[in-house]
Amino acid sequence: MPAPRARRTSFPHFLPLTTRWMDNDVYGHVNNVQYYSYFDTAVNHFLIGSGWLDIHHGSVVGLVVETRCTYHASVAFPDALEIGLRVERLGNSSVRYGIAVFRQGEEEAAAEGYFVHVYVDRQSNKPMPLPADLRAVLAPLVVPEGEPA
Repeated sequence: MPAPRARRTSFPHFLPLTTRWMDNDVYGHVNNVQYYSYFDTAVNHFLIGSGWLDIHHGSVVGLVVETRCTYHASVAFPDALEIGLRVERLGNSSVRYGIAVFRQGEEEAAAEGYFVHVYVDRQSNKPMPLPADLRAVLAPLVVPEGEPA
């Protein structure tokens, strides 16, 4: 029996995206590697849009240390997508973001996974505690640990 798909109601934030012609592979659907690009775009768009992340001059940056994606249904060009974003775990120096790819208006995810950032000092590249202002920006996205997708 297939695993249940993540539902739209489990994600407090969405980023609309459209697939691009180049996202499709020879099989006529979005290639698996593109989903990781969608994940990265959703997380960083949120952080930049919130005013927290300064990609050029910020003293703290998030490095990706782990990702995972489970595929449930194909998407293809020219689908309109909505990328759901939530925070599944706020650690001392890391954040686990839960992410799901939905076709516009659909209730069940076409794909879902997670993305873990370890936040480091830009100069030393050493992990550091999450800044209080980052925790405040992420607070609205936090879901209780163990909440089902």
